[in-house]
Amino acid sequence: MAWQHIQIARFGGPEVLELVTEEALPAPGPGEARIKVLAAGTGFTDTFIRMGRYPDFKGPLPFTPGYDLVGVVDALGEGVTAPAVGTMVADLTVVGGYTQYALRPAASLVPVPEGVDPAEAVCLPLAYMTAYQMLTRAACVEPGARILVIGASGSVGTAMLDLARAMGLAAIGTCSARNMALVQSYGATAIDYTAGDFTAAVRAATGGRGVMAAFDAIGGAHFARSFAALASGGVLVGYGSQTMATGGESVLAAGLGLARLKLWTLLSPLFGRRRAVWYSITDHRKAHPEEFAEDMATLLDWLREGRIRPVVADRLPLSAAAEVHRRIAAGGLGGKVVLLPW
Repeated sequence: MAWQHIQIARFGGPEVLELVTEEALPAPGPGEARIKVLAAGTGFTDTFIRMGRYPDFKGPLPFTPGYDLVGVVDALGEGVTAPAVGTMVADLTVVGGYTQYALRPAASLVPVPEGVDPAEAVCLPLAYMTAYQMLTRAACVEPGARILVIGASGSVGTAMLDLARAMGLAAIGTCSARNMALVQSYGATAIDYTAGDFTAAVRAATGGRGVMAAFDAIGGAHFARSFAALASGGVLVGYGSQTMATGGESVLAAGLGLARLKLWTLLSPLFGRRRAVWYSITDHRKAHPEEFAEDMATLLDWLREGRIRPVVADRLPLSAAAEVHRRIAAGGLGGKVVLLPW
């Protein structure tokens, strides 16, 4: 049976995303399940991987991109008894999502409740999981706490705002002027980071106290500004280095940013008990796979109950992958573009 997937044979621009047809279905090996993919998530991280700038993946080439997927178990490999064939599941793949069929370790699959839209469910494994674990496991925020979301109009940013609304948190989000209405639609206070010093604006919005938690994927020197927005006893969670990935800063500058996180925590008493931590969804999953499964189940239940409302900006076929990456680079999507392989 013929099937299709997106393939990258060399790192580069959106033009390297090639739609390829295979003649025979892949057979699951021991411990694996074959997934008929119903929805593949796209995002900013996929564009870094495509360019060869993502620290956690450098090949080998060729490969199929796609950080998260939702699909139906189609076949089981030797030794696999669950999830059963026909079960809808979600997974964080890092690569391999832009496809009609995927082979995945059966142990990594999380069942999706009946009645859940696959395109909405695929918004959860990367963006919502990152946001949820940073809130609950990295920062351990308490209900009613005030938080700062850097880049609040992005996929993780909007997930953070949606979760903040569901969890009873007061959110402040930085964004460009064109995205302020989007941030405000989540009930958050929007700050235009292009209009001046956002740290001063945060201080003004909090009566000079600052926030109890800040979440920053910009990295490098930007961490210092986010740290300055913290209240006494607050925590900065760094979870990316976008300036390095886009060429805005060197690897050295990104490394110095990470070093600052450790130094601030080491010298926390000198900084009003403020501290800083690093979060990586892939590292956390490797270290605590049971927490990933538990947290995904929680988010899927919240989705089914309508407690969270992921925004699907568009639903497009695999053949549109290159155009989707161009749209991601342009920004302003206001949600996740989902590829529907069928």
